[in-house]
Amino acid sequence: MTILHVLEPHLKDLGGGFVVRRLLPSALRQAVGPFVFFDHFGPVIHQPDDNHDVRPHPHIGLSTVTYLFEGAMVHRDSTGVVQRIEPGAINWMTAGRGIVHSERAPDDLRGTRYASHGLQLWCALPESLEECDPAFAHTPAEAIPQVRGEGYTARILIGELLGAVSPVKPTSPTLYAEFSVTAGSAVQLPASTFERALYVLEGTVRIDGEPLDPWVLGVLSGEACTIAAPDGARFALIGGEPLGHRHMVWNFVSSRRERIDEAKAAWRAQTLGQVPGETEFIPY
Repeated sequence: MTILHVLEPHLKDLGGGFVVRRLLPSALRQAVGPFVFFDHFGPVIHQPDDNHDVRPHPHIGLSTVTYLFEGAMVHRDSTGVVQRIEPGAINWMTAGRGIVHSERAPDDLRGTRYASHGLQLWCALPESLEECDPAFAHTPAEAIPQVRGEGYTARILIGELLGAVSPVKPTSPTLYAEFSVTAGSAVQLPASTFERALYVLEGTVRIDGEPLDPWVLGVLSGEACTIAAPDGARFALIGGEPLGHRHMVWNFVSSRRERIDEAKAAWRAQTLGQVPGETEFIPY
């Protein structure tokens, strides 16, 4: 069997009616490779009076990976980075021993009607890097390699696949790719020792003949497989080497439960860092 598990989304309201589909963590799987968190937001049309700004909040022990299909946001963090995030770019934020960041609508979109659609993923850090210095890395859309096959296009966002290597530098062996497949075409996925999962964004696919609907996460075996899209499809593929069990509480990830307790106390005391120019924060 190529599809080992099918993970259904849990709907989470992040405030103001902004609902995301959360696929990881799940009762069936805490993680796929290093990925411990998987949120799909949109597609949604923001109205001029909407406010979906995410106020400053902390992280430890993980890297966030933000990827947009539509819309834009401005990232600010406690290392002093200010970065506009736009479709097609990979934005990798390493929390390490602790980082604080906000995500807000850009000034040019605020008060307008615009579409928003994207994926927000977290990767756990290897134990040796859990207390590393925080950092942020932006890789623009034009730097992401594309592979064109018969009836499909693949963007290799992180890692190596189909002969292409992403310039993004993950903290452990990781795979993340986006595929667009035309109707009646198929992708031949090679065998891998990585844990892997596939998420259909648009359309439906058949993996070695097994159907996989949109907006569910199909955890795959490591065998080579054929991903067919009878009516066309767009999907994301994630995976990598597993890192072992992690404790997850709120925005904190660690191999040690006591480290999460320390982070909660530090956030309550407001000693995890400050985002320059920000006065608000999300309390715990």
